[in-house]
Amino acid sequence: MDKKVIVAGHICLDITPVFPAGKKKSISEVMMPGKLVQMKAASVSTGGAVANTGLAMKILDANVKLMGKVGTDAFGDMVCSIMDRYDAGEAMIRAEGEATSYTVVVAVPGIDRVFLHCPGANDTFRTSEVDLAELEDTALFHFGYPPIMASMYQNEGEELLKLMKKAREAGCATSMDLAAVDPDSGAGKVDWKAILTKVIPYVDFFVPSIEEVCYMLDRERLESWQERAGGGDITEILDLDKDIRPLADQCMELGCKVLLLKCGAPGIYYRTATRDKLESIAPRLGLDASVWADKEGFEKSYKPDAVLSGTGAGDTSIAAFLTAMLEGSTPEECVQLATATGACCVAAYDSLSGLKPLKELRERIADGWEKAW
Repeated sequence: MDKKVIVAGHICLDITPVFPAGKKKSISEVMMPGKLVQMKAASVSTGGAVANTGLAMKILDANVKLMGKVGTDAFGDMVCSIMDRYDAGEAMIRAEGEATSYTVVVAVPGIDRVFLHCPGANDTFRTSEVDLAELEDTALFHFGYPPIMASMYQNEGEELLKLMKKAREAGCATSMDLAAVDPDSGAGKVDWKAILTKVIPYVDFFVPSIEEVCYMLDRERLESWQERAGGGDITEILDLDKDIRPLADQCMELGCKVLLLKCGAPGIYYRTATRDKLESIAPRLGLDASVWADKEGFEKSYKPDAVLSGTGAGDTSIAAFLTAMLEGSTPEECVQLATATGACCVAAYDSLSGLKPLKELRERIADGWEKAW
């Protein structure tokens, strides 16, 4: 693919201890003080938006350059070694004296994941570390996970706004993904609605999970969902008209042009703006506004061959969506391929080894791949 993409933002080392087979009812059955749990070998891979979305796009044959920041420690060496396997390490930033970000992913079979996360060098990532010359011939600039990058949310999101403006000024179309916010962290104490109000007008493709953006835009609504879910998976109790559309309305009012709300296992909601708004997207992207305008729908997930871990499923879904969009696919097909990729991702412990070429996914969909919901 000729169109150049830059994926920048959060990167870390994911360490996923592999549990023996067999579903558990609650995390307390496993994580009990003093209890010894016999485990299988750990899965060690790169994580974060740069690795999950960026490397997935590369595997799916997009022309991608990756920009992330790690330390010069052992974890940083491991991250860069993995990136080099994919011939994707040239733009990585090595920061002397800073720790490399890592995440321990506790993925107990049958239970949603728990993440033990250290942000490390991601907290000091700044616009000045992005090679702006690289943006001059770039069609799409994708930025991921500002809620776990302190420099991006401090000072009312000044740095994030600066970065997305720079990408736009360089002639790039822009895309942004979010991440869950720890209420007890620095990110939990900022006004995310104010930040998104300033930033989203400079974001062409806004692709967060529904819980993430609801936390930021409508905390009371999220609390009502949590109450209705009764400790279960929020995405499984959401109603399209009562829950999803009102939140999507808020996102579109802020200036979204193309919105994807990742709704967990049930699927992905999508909506696009009017033709005149879509025509303002950078011409390098080659988006056909007449094909993409005024679309809305909910694409249900495909039935996975196995469910081993949800790690990276949302990120790789976005990678498939963006790659298909760059290839000229319709919005409906892009979302189909996104949900299909998510189904492939959960069949592996890491985010990349389960990925399939888009051609293969199209064939399986055409053959009547069964929906999971």
